[in-house]
Amino acid sequence: MTNTPQASSWTFLTNHTHVMFCLSRDPGMRMKDIAGEVGITERAVQHIVADLRAAGYLVGEREGRRVRYTILRDQRLRHPLESGCCIGDVLEVLERLTGAAR
Repeated sequence: MTNTPQASSWTFLTNHTHVMFCLSRDPGMRMKDIAGEVGITERAVQHIVADLRAAGYLVGEREGRRVRYTILRDQRLRHPLESGCCIGDVLEVLERLTGAAR
């Protein structure tokens, strides 16, 4: 028996986390490019960004035809199990472990 993980349709991090991580690496990233990175549709990215903005995790500022997003890193995670952590804590770990620049 090998120790190679089986291909699966789920991941430990949610698409919301993946979208947020993309925006932490590139605040001006286009929805189309985020969709390609995450592996979801552009429309799904639009819904996720709307969720994140409505929940107070993101603010967007127009720059010409694009929107540049600022992550409000001090916002607490919503689930009671993680409510002691901020989104910035999660992103900091991901950035450090993947070598992504902030």
